[in-house]
Amino acid sequence: MIAALNRLVDLTEQHLTEEFDVDALARTAGTTGYHLRRMFSSLAGMPLSEYVRRRRMTVAATDVVRGRDDLLSIAVRYGYGSTEAFGRAFRAVHGVGPADVRRNGGPLRAQPQLRFRLTVEGSTPMDTRLTDRAAFRLVGHAARVPLIHQGVNPHIQRHVTALPPQEHQRLKALGDTDPAGLLQVCDDLDPDGTELTYLHGVAVSTATPIPGDLDAIEVPAGTWAVFRSSGPHPQALQDTWAATATEWFPANPWRLRPGPSLVATLEHADDFSTATCELWLPVEPS
Repeated sequence: MIAALNRLVDLTEQHLTEEFDVDALARTAGTTGYHLRRMFSSLAGMPLSEYVRRRRMTVAATDVVRGRDDLLSIAVRYGYGSTEAFGRAFRAVHGVGPADVRRNGGPLRAQPQLRFRLTVEGSTPMDTRLTDRAAFRLVGHAARVPLIHQGVNPHIQRHVTALPPQEHQRLKALGDTDPAGLLQVCDDLDPDGTELTYLHGVAVSTATPIPGDLDAIEVPAGTWAVFRSSGPHPQALQDTWAATATEWFPANPWRLRPGPSLVATLEHADDFSTATCELWLPVEPS
């Protein structure tokens, strides 16, 4: 996997001004584009699309400063149809527009080229189990939110706190299968890895009637890897997420398959400063 990720970085550098086939690279590495993108995101702390955008704008800044070409030519070279679109992408990375950089020479924020390296980990065993589950449903209240890798996601926090207390109790009463209790569900991650559907809800059997005012996600039968985390929240849970990419998947003959990821909270402090959670990830043999 480390070699495949570094090959992905190399392809990014070779094709900064054009698209390239991540799925084809994944096949040569004996995995899937879905798994490769998810592993990149977990280890790099950013989606592949965001890394590509940052690298493009880092290299484009050199062309802007040199001043040999007009801004429209540079925009087209890096895949943008107008100076306005290029300017928005440039400003998102550097904090200033290309015209300002051409005039003043900066400020510039460079994205270094990533390089993944193997380190010796695994001195602490991961608390993991594998379970086969029949098809079930996830029901609750869904919202489309940005993906945030570290710290509390304020968009999710607002979504959940906006629900009245009685709604949490109604959902708890509706749940009738594992994983039990109120769940944090992440599904339908978009191709560039920046946005997902978050559902605050419960798991129910396929025969359970679903109230019309609730959102539902159909979950097919399959195998799940279940990881337990305990400690400061949400840091311990996010550290466990990262460890699945750095330690568990490289050491085990499994890979991620498309589907929702689930977090079940088993116990927590009153202020949620600490918690014991289970992270459920859909997997398939690699």
